[in-house]
Amino acid sequence: MTKGILGTKVGMTQYFMENGELVPVTVIQAEPNVVLQVKTNEADGYEAVQVGFSTKREVLANKPHKGHVAKANATPKRFIREFRNVELGEYEVGQEITVETFEVGDIVDVTGTSKGKGFQGVIKRHGQARGPMSHGSRFHRRPGAMAMAAYPSRVLKGKKLAGQMGGDKVTVQNLEIVAVNGEDNVILVKGNVPGAKKSMVEIRSATKNSKA
Repeated sequence: MTKGILGTKVGMTQYFMENGELVPVTVIQAEPNVVLQVKTNEADGYEAVQVGFSTKREVLANKPHKGHVAKANATPKRFIREFRNVELGEYEVGQEITVETFEVGDIVDVTGTSKGKGFQGVIKRHGQARGPMSHGSRFHRRPGAMAMAAYPSRVLKGKKLAGQMGGDKVTVQNLEIVAVNGEDNVILVKGNVPGAKKSMVEIRSATKNSKA
């Protein structure tokens, strides 16, 4: 079954494993999440656990939001997400989910919003190759032919062109948890995760665990 928690990306550092191996890790600060709602097939048409993370000021919350979190005896939350494929019997409204839900060695997927990189060309954005840079070539870093002139006489949808890069929802799969610190609410994940520092990330049990 799926386990999940919301946290904040702090940054990257290094960590010595028990065998002496030095590995790069991402530090994720995950304050206790509050279960705001337990959704069932009978009432909602699907099963899920809704959790809230990061308290925000009362003035920033509208009345429906305040009423929703009040059922869990919680303060207004900045981020609300749902986790499916969970054991509903293990959760109840108002319960707190801590980093100790996870253990060292667990394989997880981490989801975040990638860093925005502005307007970029096709080489950086899509990894396309450039043309010759000399001998009269007029094809250097251009996107290439748009479409055939006779048919369809238009640019087809989905063509990889220059444009806004980054700022997308990205999931990195099959990352290993190397340390869990319940006192400081910190999880150390081997490798890098998407997003800028101080951004919200979502940690959940891996759906395609290749290391099982």
